[in-house]
Amino acid sequence: MVEMKGQKNRHHAYALPTLFTTGTLFCGYYCLMKTVQAISLPPEAVAQAAQLYDHAALAIGLAVFTDGMDGRIARMTNATSDFGREIDSLADVITFGVAPVTLAFAWGIRAPEMRQELWFANWLPTIGYLMTFLYLTCGAARLARFNVQKNPRPKNPGRPDRRYFVGLPIPPAAGMLAAIVHFCGGYPIENWLPWGVLWLALIALLAFLMISTWRYASLKDMGFSRMPALLRVVSLATTIYLIWNFSQPVLLAMASGFVLSGILTRVGGLLNRKSNVEPENQAHESVTEGP
Repeated sequence: MVEMKGQKNRHHAYALPTLFTTGTLFCGYYCLMKTVQAISLPPEAVAQAAQLYDHAALAIGLAVFTDGMDGRIARMTNATSDFGREIDSLADVITFGVAPVTLAFAWGIRAPEMRQELWFANWLPTIGYLMTFLYLTCGAARLARFNVQKNPRPKNPGRPDRRYFVGLPIPPAAGMLAAIVHFCGGYPIENWLPWGVLWLALIALLAFLMISTWRYASLKDMGFSRMPALLRVVSLATTIYLIWNFSQPVLLAMASGFVLSGILTRVGGLLNRKSNVEPENQAHESVTEGP
């Protein structure tokens, strides 16, 4: 009887992280549905379309939270499994791959094409398809690489450990696109030059960062769990308050800050390496030019 009860509790433990994964998948589905509704509206229904785009972007933001929670809960309850990992990856491809690129195309490429006559307007769909498919492909490759990286060796820069990720994870990449849409209130880009061009460049940059070997700090090792309980409560309450009341600038700052952190870490590492090489070269020259 006790053994059956233990097995039942075990099944409940496995169900909890899967429930959060299902929530992540629903957020991606919701984003897709709202985006489809927005592009189905007539061109003059700008305000209504903006509201739908904004709701789609917020769904991606919520998915970033639920995606982080499912893995954390699975580790806390010791309920990690191959099934959980696979369904999480499938949910990530849809929610952080298909959904955000559909939103990115509809909001930043298709909408300006409909609202403004440009000499290169006929090329916009083709360029948009290329950039968004590039993002989707790189995101799927990033997830596949993450799944096959077992038994990591921390000294190898191409493998992750608890301190960092190798390449930009796909949830923050999707969160970056969604944060920009939300910051604009869902209103599509009107001036395609330069904002539309920058939008395409951002999509390409995120695609590159996902398949790169540039290091991104893992939030699992930020020391939050080691903080005093009171400080944790205050930090969490402050974050929730800021997001609730100032969601547009706060979410954009959080998303862009994380994306830029890997770039700055890479640039800083290259500069530090260069500064270390120059003294070595000078020392070598002084030895060879000795008396």
